[in-house]
Amino acid sequence: MKDFTAVYIPVGVPTFHLESARDLFERSIKILRAADPAFVVPDDMLLSVDAMNAYISDPEPDLIVFQDLTFANAAYMSGVIQRFDCPVLLWTLREPVIDGTRLRLNSLTGAYSAANAMRSYGRTDYGYVFGSPEEAAVVSKIEAWVKAARIRKEMHGLILATVGEPPQGFDFGRAHEEELKEVFGASVISIPVADMIERARSYSDDGCSAYMDRSFELTTGLDKTPEKNLRDHARLYRAYSEYIRENGIGALASRCWPDYFTEYGTPVCAVLSMLNDDGTASACEADVYGALSMWTGMKLSGSPVFFGDPVSLDEEENTLTFWHCGTAACTLARRDTGAVVGVHPNRKTGPAMDFGCEAFPEATIFRIGREPDGSYRFIILEGEALDKPKQFTGTSIVIKTTAPVREAVEKSVLDGFEPHFVVMKGHHAETLKALAGMIGSKVFVY
Repeated sequence: MKDFTAVYIPVGVPTFHLESARDLFERSIKILRAADPAFVVPDDMLLSVDAMNAYISDPEPDLIVFQDLTFANAAYMSGVIQRFDCPVLLWTLREPVIDGTRLRLNSLTGAYSAANAMRSYGRTDYGYVFGSPEEAAVVSKIEAWVKAARIRKEMHGLILATVGEPPQGFDFGRAHEEELKEVFGASVISIPVADMIERARSYSDDGCSAYMDRSFELTTGLDKTPEKNLRDHARLYRAYSEYIRENGIGALASRCWPDYFTEYGTPVCAVLSMLNDDGTASACEADVYGALSMWTGMKLSGSPVFFGDPVSLDEEENTLTFWHCGTAACTLARRDTGAVVGVHPNRKTGPAMDFGCEAFPEATIFRIGREPDGSYRFIILEGEALDKPKQFTGTSIVIKTTAPVREAVEKSVLDGFEPHFVVMKGHHAETLKALAGMIGSKVFVY
């Protein structure tokens, strides 16, 4: 895959105040290069359609920042969208002086011309920002769009894997392969649980020693796991890891119950936990869209994310607790306990993770959901992860939400969202909204 390319297209006409326009042109380049040092920029302002066409004849962008330095009619944007099919961020500028004399730029009017042209061509993958280069809101918006465009590009090479089918009643996680390819650019491969178990059983104990060592390195209390389950865990960890490497998998959704209990005798919970630590977004209950959400969160936050169910809310604390049976990445564990290993809360067999997650000051709750008509939607809710011990057997994290928690829960239930969510470090609402716009997804911000 070629390198990510962002292109700055600053347009205008020579009949406005070019001294003001040039000053803003030069300041804009500094802001763009701060967001991405490789931003492609012209040597000079593009003050005619011919000049713009000559400039855009070469690059193949993944993101365009289209700026009206002065007013520019719809012919400029029409030329861009006839050539490129990538997200566009429209940027128009404040008038530098309001003194009852000449209108220096008339940049804002240009935004309406450009956006109207986009709509006329049926394009919806564009955003808009208004303001001078150094304004915090402008900088934040540009950074968010660059991050989102990078993620969108990476999605187009993403390989998702499913291990088995979703259990009964969990069809919300089932992959719709053609939609995933069309909307996200991601492809899907599959392997039956029985084949993965057969892989695991084919290995010797000695052949899995590195995976056993890695498991002890990441966890605490693993030595309390019965010897047979411990050996079977290492075999399964190797089987998943090698399948991921062999196929270039970026995110994985695995069936867990009942097969790994009834057919294998050892849960996959701790394996999925460690795969997340190893850099592969790994969801349980064969939730493909949960895995895609996890992958997105890992790209944004640069670290493993929590995947689980919303199980408890506290209006007085304004908190929402997320929990799952024991698949959270070991590096998310509280420092005072470490990544404790226990048993599955229902099946009473291990190894499965059993700890509360560490606190962090900024958190984003997120999921990519699928509508019955095949369209997609993002749920976004920001807050902070509190310093709380383990809430239930399994892994848990407690989030104090920025919005009123009861209202957020009630609305998201009524909006019919799936019961699996991602919790990632950092506040990423702006980038997620930008990404949703790029791929045509609806956004629900609570």
